[in-house]
Amino acid sequence: MSTIESFFGLIGDLTWGWSLIPLLVIFGLFITALTGFVQFRFFKRMFRVLSSKNQSGDPNAISAREALLISVGGRVGGGNIAGVAVAITLGGPGAVFWMWAIALVGMATSLVECSLAQLFKERQPDGTFRGGPARSIIHGLGHEFKWLAVIYAVCLIAAFGLGFNAFQGNTVAGAMEDSMGISRFITGAVLAVIAGFIVFGGIHRIAKAADVVVPIMAIGYILMALVIIVMNIGSLPGVISSIFANAFGLEEAVGGGMGAAIAQGLRRGLFSNEAGLGSAPNVAATADVRHPISQGITQSFSVFIDTIFICSCTAFVILLGDVYVPGAEGVDGIALTQQSLVSHLGEWAQYFLSLMILLFAFSSIIYNYYLGENALTVITKSTAALNVLRIVIIGIVFLGATAPGATSVFFFSDPMMGILAVVNLVVLMMLLPTCLRLLKDFRAQLAAGVARPVLNPDDFADLELDRTAWTGKAPAE
Repeated sequence: MSTIESFFGLIGDLTWGWSLIPLLVIFGLFITALTGFVQFRFFKRMFRVLSSKNQSGDPNAISAREALLISVGGRVGGGNIAGVAVAITLGGPGAVFWMWAIALVGMATSLVECSLAQLFKERQPDGTFRGGPARSIIHGLGHEFKWLAVIYAVCLIAAFGLGFNAFQGNTVAGAMEDSMGISRFITGAVLAVIAGFIVFGGIHRIAKAADVVVPIMAIGYILMALVIIVMNIGSLPGVISSIFANAFGLEEAVGGGMGAAIAQGLRRGLFSNEAGLGSAPNVAATADVRHPISQGITQSFSVFIDTIFICSCTAFVILLGDVYVPGAEGVDGIALTQQSLVSHLGEWAQYFLSLMILLFAFSSIIYNYYLGENALTVITKSTAALNVLRIVIIGIVFLGATAPGATSVFFFSDPMMGILAVVNLVVLMMLLPTCLRLLKDFRAQLAAGVARPVLNPDDFADLELDRTAWTGKAPAE
């Protein structure tokens, strides 16, 4: 076992250790420049997805908003509560600035990867769509690269479907046990039953669940943070000043100074918003939209919500409180967030946080399951295999919740995500010219006065597109 752990540890060092984060940052800046700062130019347009006027008229289709909420539900999780606290503890307040910076860069990366997933999506017999980097590899790079798509799919199942779902179950059960004294067995059983009901209902039931759960958890958490900000409004300028001063080395809150702030901010930001990691495009491809760039813009908004809104909420809760002491050892992680909430609002706040963790983790579980399901369909079309995956994932959620030590078995999760991200970056580099063509087409239609551009597959006849997914006509209103 130690040999296996060392092997995966080496993979983790070769990806997350020194190469992947700089690659993601540099490539994100490269995309931002080549696309003409698309995340800023289309920022106002991102909010259109929230309007009912911009939903497909097909009741059986997954709308752009539903796809957005599923991806927000997946991105928003423990990284927004515990991860931000760790970033501040190890990198100081300046880490928050670098989390914001990588989110702004990642918005462009997310737009590209999700637009490509939309372009190469396939219509299923039930009328829904499937897509993602694996299908982009097969249809965009060629069928001779299917081996690369299979590597991607295996890593996606291992990291998200199995490993991260065990950790989500563990996080919820631990929070419920610590704050409310609820048995891990009870929490695990409830999580497993609810998750089972959702995942056996397929993408439509997942979308409907996300449409309810995600707005509640996101708005609830943001409102709580706003209350705390208003309560401490006099201290806010000092906190913001500290974030910027630490970010650029004008003040040093922890050992390592500006370097620690940059390293922790970039790492935790990328882990939280997942831009460039190749996970969110799987969900982005399910939406029924007129043009691939439309959903790319929507998914760019998802990164903004995750980091600029949710992560900032946690950061201000911590930095406006008196629990966090720069450079001091002691409280960190989720405990720091929890104790900071209690210091602001009283003991009841820990129960509120437990509820938020439950909602965050539940939305992540159903998101992670769908990533695993979508990846499996690239490897096999067997319904039996799909049902086995569903049962295994439900069991893993329960195991992760009831046996805290069991999550150590999933030490391969981060290395597998590292391979996943490397494969995705290679694919993005190779298919970036195709996405730039899409963007040019989208902008040309806007310039011609078309309010809602529509992809005409005849304009991309050299690409292997599913003509049943792209008809050249707008979806029925």
